[in-house]
Amino acid sequence: MSRKNACSAEEAAGREVCTVLDVLNRVSGKWSLGVLSETTRGPVRFAELERSLNGISRRILTLTLRQLEENGLLTRTVYPTVPPKVEYTATDQARELYAQLTGLTAWAARHSAPAPHADAP
Repeated sequence: MSRKNACSAEEAAGREVCTVLDVLNRVSGKWSLGVLSETTRGPVRFAELERSLNGISRRILTLTLRQLEENGLLTRTVYPTVPPKVEYTATDQARELYAQLTGLTAWAARHSAPAPHADAP
């Protein structure tokens, strides 16, 4: 396999690394995990997401939501009201994935290097 972020069908057959790359590509956007974090707690509206994800633009939030929905990780529900009410909810698949990804925090804490001191040799 070459050094790229995708595997061909031939490479993917029986290769765990290709499966992992596929999963990581589905949630690799800068804001994807933040959106998943918010939506795994329950239905959330666009404006709520925008407020909770400090620094995200409306355009990027929209693109991130679309990508996660296309990947089967979010459900978008539109209510027939005026003005329309739209809620986003993590799918069961997203909740399972998020639980696995947050499980990495214990590993990261155990293996994070201490910050070097300015007076260290």
